[in-house]
Amino acid sequence: MAKNILICDDAAFMRMMIKDILTKNGYNVVGEAENGLKGIEKYNELHPDLVLMDITMPEMDGIAALKGIKQADPGAQVIMCSAMGQQAMVIESIQAGAKDFIVKPFQADRVLEAVKKVVG
Repeated sequence: MAKNILICDDAAFMRMMIKDILTKNGYNVVGEAENGLKGIEKYNELHPDLVLMDITMPEMDGIAALKGIKQADPGAQVIMCSAMGQQAMVIESIQAGAKDFIVKPFQADRVLEAVKKVVG
């Protein structure tokens, strides 16, 4: 059965790119959110198997959203995405419960490798 994935990124182009990679490889993109607040709302509404979460977003960043999702559902599976390979942010997101970290620009094989590792 296809895994349901929520994409949370403020850039529509990035959401489209990730969605394209995932749907071509049999994953089901059930929702998209353009900021952390919407990401938490969508997570609570859709209960996806996995969330791909950008770190840098307006209104609420990805790390705050990750913490909010994990608070509501400690079993939530979240992979963080960021253009900035900032070590501190990677460490903070892993400590907050992220399962993996993908660096932009996205390489399809790296995205799929991370997704397979977390949800199969």
